[in-house]
Amino acid sequence: MRALFKFVVVAMCAGAFAGSADAQTYPARPIRIIVPYAPGGSTDVILRILAPRLSEELGQQVLVENRPGAASIVGLDLVAKSPPDGYTVGISNIAYGANPTLYKKMPFDAEKDLVPVGLVSIVTMVLSVHPSVPARTVKQLIALDKARPGSLNYGSAGNGSANHLATERFKHMTGTKMVHVPYKGGGPAVVSLVAGETAMLFATIPSSIQHFKTGRLVPLGVSSAKRNPALPDVPSVAEAAVPGYEAIEWQGVMVPAGTPPAVIARLNQAFARVTAIPELKERVTALGADLVGGSTEEFAAFVKRELATWSRVVKEVGLRID
Repeated sequence: MRALFKFVVVAMCAGAFAGSADAQTYPARPIRIIVPYAPGGSTDVILRILAPRLSEELGQQVLVENRPGAASIVGLDLVAKSPPDGYTVGISNIAYGANPTLYKKMPFDAEKDLVPVGLVSIVTMVLSVHPSVPARTVKQLIALDKARPGSLNYGSAGNGSANHLATERFKHMTGTKMVHVPYKGGGPAVVSLVAGETAMLFATIPSSIQHFKTGRLVPLGVSSAKRNPALPDVPSVAEAAVPGYEAIEWQGVMVPAGTPPAVIARLNQAFARVTAIPELKERVTALGADLVGGSTEEFAAFVKRELATWSRVVKEVGLRID
């Protein structure tokens, strides 16, 4: 019995030492960043801008892998079920706060199975229309829909995505009746709008700004409370026609529950340093987003607020996916 007790103690100490050693040598191999959306959307664009500098900062290759589906649930479920060693990290966004209320059944617990590492960026969306739509202001778009209820359709990156939530909130506040057309990511949603398959989209600025410059899309209003420096001549939706309207997209890093605190701290430090690089901040700001960084504790509090806020909004709007 005494021998068994000694064996258990030694094994526990060895495990603790191994965990400590892993944290001290982390990272020792390439790291996967799971972007839970298709290529071309703002989450994908921003993380691919950051990845090369993250590789330099961490001393290991950082690979961006797209795993789209179910408003980020498919990709983040993969992360939640991965070994908690810091080699598979996920990117959460606005959908993370809404999904637990939107979906009756989730394959993972958003408050227990994933833990926050740090906020990466805040992204403004812009109410955009195809040039064929006879509206050049938010007020004109609202009037057009009310004259022909249900005649306009709008795209999104999928059920529960930022675009979907932003538009449903817009519909709720304006009494409009646009028809939802979900895609498998922000990139495909923008492509469909450019092609004229959909009439409008709350597109993230990074995924659409080049189309505004070429005239293939028309920006009517930004989703933030104030104007965005990347589109200084475009009013906010609140300023233009819908007082109190606001819907902000964001990206943050999550890892599986049980990941060693030292590994989380190392990841947070790497993202904080990279998001503070002036060259990258300028590049991302020009796309209509802001690199923010911040502590793990700050991001944990932010995620908690997002879960509470979007739970309330989803119930108010009456959204349900299943």
